[in-house]
Amino acid sequence: MSRLFNQPVSESSGHAAQLYAGIKAAVGLVPNAYVNIGSNSPIALETLLNIDGALKKGTLGAKEGEVVKLVVSQAAACDYCLAAHTLIGKKTGLSKEDVLAIREGEPSSDVRLDTLANFTREVISTKGTLPAAALENIRDAGFSDAQIVEIALAVASITFTNLFNRINDTVVDFPPAD
Repeated sequence: MSRLFNQPVSESSGHAAQLYAGIKAAVGLVPNAYVNIGSNSPIALETLLNIDGALKKGTLGAKEGEVVKLVVSQAAACDYCLAAHTLIGKKTGLSKEDVLAIREGEPSSDVRLDTLANFTREVISTKGTLPAAALENIRDAGFSDAQIVEIALAVASITFTNLFNRINDTVVDFPPAD
């Protein structure tokens, strides 16, 4: 059960209602995380949607973005985001086995995505300046500097939703992560 204020989409108005209408038009429903964020701060929801919209226009790619979100959500133990991004990851072409391997830090069927997952783990767990070897490894796997910046942006985006859902204990409205 949500811990923070939660207003049903049908009772929303103003800026939140406009955002919900856009989300529903894009994906067919308004996920609980978005409803709960928008119920409390439409500007936070708008900012999150803008960040994710910018990432879609970038060079990182949907599958790669989901790898980042799976790694961060696993590290944060956010059941909501793990469920959501396990489902979305599969829709981007990741197999069930690869999703699990990426989440658990095991080798998947794609060495490049494994390098991305390992880089993301290092970014979120390292204090201070990231070791030069980590940057060299991600570049050697074919990631550009623009993509490295977009990886950091994806980490920031999913970190916000992980934190929000952990504070709120958002009710999971996706199939459980397996």
